[in-house]
Amino acid sequence: MNLSNLKPAKGSTHHEKRIGRGQGSGHGGTSTRGHKGAQSRSGYSSKLGFEGGQMPLQRRLPKFGFTNRKRVEFRPINLSVIEELAAEKNLSEITIETLVEAGFVSKNDKVKILGNGAVSKALTVSAHAFSKSAVAAIEEKEGKIIKL
Repeated sequence: MNLSNLKPAKGSTHHEKRIGRGQGSGHGGTSTRGHKGAQSRSGYSSKLGFEGGQMPLQRRLPKFGFTNRKRVEFRPINLSVIEELAAEKNLSEITIETLVEAGFVSKNDKVKILGNGAVSKALTVSAHAFSKSAVAAIEEKEGKIIKL
């Protein structure tokens, strides 16, 4: 076998539909565009969301609510995750950098510590926000909280 006798796999290639090359081709006449109307003309391009004069979907659906563009998104981290990380790497201080290295958050994320789980030893935890239950659980074990 060499490069001169390579062929594509059977059924993997198709003939190109040759449009507007006479009636004998099967695609002559209207060239698969149908009779009359905007789509049969040359130079036609539809507007985004246009539905042929029918009321478009984006106008039929009701508008309600409001999105606050200044909302701050936090990446939630549970105390159980922090406890696991501290035990695994034998840490007494948990920072954003340690969470980034462990792969729980990316460097641009804002982190909120949630109180799901328990802490077994005194930890110094620094994050952007804390839930009340997380603060209570950390301070119960004489741990420290640093808000960034």
